[in-house]
Amino acid sequence: MGKKVKKEVEPPPKHVFDPLLIESKTAATVVLMLSSPEEEVLAKACYALYKFASKGDENKMTLLGLGAVERLYKLITHENPIVRRNAVMVFGIMASNDDVKKLLRELDVTNSLISQLAPEEDVVIHEFATLCLAHMAVEYTTKVQIFEQGGLEPLIALLSSPDPDVKKNSVECIYLLVQDFQSRAAVRELNVIPPLLELLKSEYSVIQLLALKTLEVISKDRETRIILGENKGLDCLLKILENNEFSDLHVETLAVLGNCLEDVHTLQLIQQAGGLKKLLSFVGVSTVPDIQKNAAKAITKAAYDCENRKILNEEEVEKCLIKLLEIDSDGVKVAASQAISAMCENLASKRAFGLQGIPQLVQLLSSDNEEVKEAAVTALANLTAGSPSNASAVAQAEGIEPLVNTLNAQRDGSIANAATALTNLALQEPFRVNIQSRGIMSALAEPLRSANSQVQSRAAFTVAVFSCDADARTELRNAGGLGPLVELLHSKNKEVRRNACWAVLVCASDELTAVELCRLGALDILEEINLSIVRKNNFSEVALEKLLDNNLSQKYSRMGYLSSSNIITDGFYDCGQIKPGVKFLSLEELSMQELTDHRAIIFINAKPQEEARSTNIPYILVDFMLFIIKRKDFAYLSSKIMYIVFIVRKGKGKTEEEKLKVQDEINLENSHWLPPPDFILLDYINDASKTILPLATAREQVVALAQFVADKMGGPIERDKLHDFSWELHISEIAFELKCNIMPIGKVKKGTFYHRALLFKVIADRIGIGCSLVRGEYNRAWNEVKLVEDSPQGITGLLLPPQEHIVDLMFEPGLLMKQGSAEAERYKRI
Repeated sequence: MGKKVKKEVEPPPKHVFDPLLIESKTAATVVLMLSSPEEEVLAKACYALYKFASKGDENKMTLLGLGAVERLYKLITHENPIVRRNAVMVFGIMASNDDVKKLLRELDVTNSLISQLAPEEDVVIHEFATLCLAHMAVEYTTKVQIFEQGGLEPLIALLSSPDPDVKKNSVECIYLLVQDFQSRAAVRELNVIPPLLELLKSEYSVIQLLALKTLEVISKDRETRIILGENKGLDCLLKILENNEFSDLHVETLAVLGNCLEDVHTLQLIQQAGGLKKLLSFVGVSTVPDIQKNAAKAITKAAYDCENRKILNEEEVEKCLIKLLEIDSDGVKVAASQAISAMCENLASKRAFGLQGIPQLVQLLSSDNEEVKEAAVTALANLTAGSPSNASAVAQAEGIEPLVNTLNAQRDGSIANAATALTNLALQEPFRVNIQSRGIMSALAEPLRSANSQVQSRAAFTVAVFSCDADARTELRNAGGLGPLVELLHSKNKEVRRNACWAVLVCASDELTAVELCRLGALDILEEINLSIVRKNNFSEVALEKLLDNNLSQKYSRMGYLSSSNIITDGFYDCGQIKPGVKFLSLEELSMQELTDHRAIIFINAKPQEEARSTNIPYILVDFMLFIIKRKDFAYLSSKIMYIVFIVRKGKGKTEEEKLKVQDEINLENSHWLPPPDFILLDYINDASKTILPLATAREQVVALAQFVADKMGGPIERDKLHDFSWELHISEIAFELKCNIMPIGKVKKGTFYHRALLFKVIADRIGIGCSLVRGEYNRAWNEVKLVEDSPQGITGLLLPPQEHIVDLMFEPGLLMKQGSAEAERYKRI
C-alpha cells in the first residue's frame, strides 16, 4: 500500500530574512505591509500571512475581510522570486475557502497562476500554484478558464515532477478538468496516458488513486482506450489486481478495466493474455463488495456489444454472475442482476442463466430493497423474452405470485418490467390462467394510473394480453381499471396511445365491457384519434369498430348503419340519430325521463315465455317500489302500487292467456327500470321460423319476411297516400298508454320505414337471413340484402357474384330493388 503525501513547507533560509510572527490583532498591519516597496518586507509579510492562514478557516476569512487577496494578487507575478513564491503559497492555502475562491474567480487569477507553472519556476511555486488551481477547478467556470488559457499542458508536464506534492496537486487538477468532454479530448492529444501510468508506480497511495480516477474518466472515450492498450496499460492494471498490497486500489482499477472491456479488440487482447480469466477468478475469490460490484458493472459495460457477449460467454461469465447474486450485499445483487440483463441478449447465456440463475432472481423479488427488486425483475423480463423454457423456469420457481405483487412496487422500472415478464409468461396458456387466477387485472388498475409513460405503455399492453378472457375483463371492470385505460387514449406518447387502443380493442370483446368503455368516453376519444393522421394507429380504427360492434344501440345511433354481421340481440334500442357532442344515454337513464313528445325509443327484448311465466310478482313489486323511491315521487308510488295490486288480484282465476296479459301489463308498468319481455315480438320470431325459414331460397325467404313485417305494421301503403298513414298518432297513443317514451317493438302496429326496417333486421338476424340496416333522413330506413342472381338462360353451373338489393317494406312489400337503381334511390328519399 502506498504512503500518503505529507510534507511541510520549509521556512525561508535564515540569511534571507527572519520570519515575522503575527496574531490576528496585528493581521491588518501585516496586510498593509503588502503595499511596501521593499522586497524583503513583502517576502516576510507574505510568509507571515501564509503561516497565519494555515491555522484555520477563520483566519482565512479575516484576511479576506482585510483585503489581503487583492493585494496578494498583485504579488504573484512579482519580479522577486521569493516574494512571488510566498504570495503563491498564501493563495494555495487560502483557496480552500469558498468565499476566497469566489473572489479569485472574479479577479481572474487562473492566467497568472498558470504562468507560474513554467519549468524554470521554483518547485514550491509549482506546489502551491497547482494546489490553488485544484481548489478552484471544482467550479465549472474555472474549468473552462483553465482549459481556454492553456493550463492543461503545463499541468500534464508537472505529472513528471520530482516533488510528490506537485504530482498530487497536478493530477487532482487534471482529474477535475477532464470531467468536461473538451478537456478529455485535449489531454489525449497531449499524451497524458504515459505519465498517468507512471504515477501508478508511486509510493503514495493518494497519487495512485487520483491517477486511477483520472484514467477511469478519460477511458470512457474509445480513442483513449486504444492509446491505453498501446502503452500496455491493461497489463499494468491487471498487475495491480494481482497484488494484494494494492487492495485499496482494486475498486478504481476495476472501474478503468470496465471501460476498457467495452471494446471488442481490447477484450480480445485481455482474453488472449489470460487476463479475463484472471479477472473473473479475482472476482470469484474476492470478499470486498465494492470490488464485486465494480466487476459486475465492468461486465455490464462489456456486454452491451454482441461480440463481447460471445467472448464473456466463452469464459463462462454466467457462473461468476450467478455466484454474485448470493452475496450479502444489495449493491452487488443489483450490479449482478444488471449484468445478467445485459448478458442474456446472448442466447447461450440466456439458457445458462435459465438453468441456474432464475430461482435466485425470483427470491430477490421479495427483497425489501426496491433497487434490488427492480434489477431482479428487469433481469427476469429479459430472460423470459422469447424463451419458453425460461418462462417455465420462472413458474417452477414459484415466481408468478411475486411478479404479480411487483406490479405494486414503488419504482416505475419494477412495475414496467414485472408487466413485461408476466406477458412473456402468458404466451403459454397454463401460465396465463395461473397469472389471471392471482388477480393480475386488479393489480394492473393502479399502474394504468401511473404518470410514467413506460409504466402506462407496459400496463396497457399487459391488459391487451390478458383481456382475451371474459373473466379477466370482468375483473378489470370491477377493479375500476377501464377508466384509467380510457384516459391513456389521450396520451401524447405514441406507444402508450397505441397499446391503450389495443387494450380497448380486446376489452371491447363483450357487450358489458364495451358499453362501460363507451360510457367512459372511449368512443369520442377514438373518433377524435382517427381524425388525426398523426395520432391514429393500426388499433385505433379497429378498436372503434369493435366498440360499436358490441354496443349496437350506440353504433346505430352514431353511424346509422348495422351490417349483416351486427346481430341485434335483446337489449338493443333505437333512440334515433344522436347529434355530435351529445351524450348517448343508456336505456336505464332514458327510463328515468318524463314522458315527452320526443321521438319514441324502440327496444328489443324477446324473452322466452316460460321465463316470463315464472316471474315472481312480489319481486317485481319490490324492484318497482325501489325505482319509484329513487324518483322521490311518493304520491306516484302509492297510486302505482295500488294499480299493481289490482292487476295481481285481477289475474286470479283468469285463463292462461289472460294471465299472460296481466303479466304483460305488470312488466310494462315496470318498463322504466327493466324492459319487460316483448311476447309479441317473440311470437313474430316463432312464426317466421316456422313459415319463412323452410322456404327453399334466400330470395323467397327475404320476400316472405318483407311481406310478414309489412303485415304486422299496417300493411302496404299507397305512395300517394303515405301522408294519410297516421303512424305518429299511433306511437303517441302507445307512449301515453305506457306513460313512457320507451316501447317494445311488438307494440307498434302501424309502423313507418324505420320501424319496419328494424323489425325486419331483428327477425332476419334470429332466423339466419343476412341483412344490413341503414338509417336515412326524414324517418327513412331500409334493409340491404345480398342475393345471387339466376344464371343466364341456357347456361348452367355459372356462379355469379351476389348483388345487393334494397327491400321494399312499405309500398310493394317484398319488392327487391338493385342497389344504385333509380327505383332504390327513390325508395330511400321519397
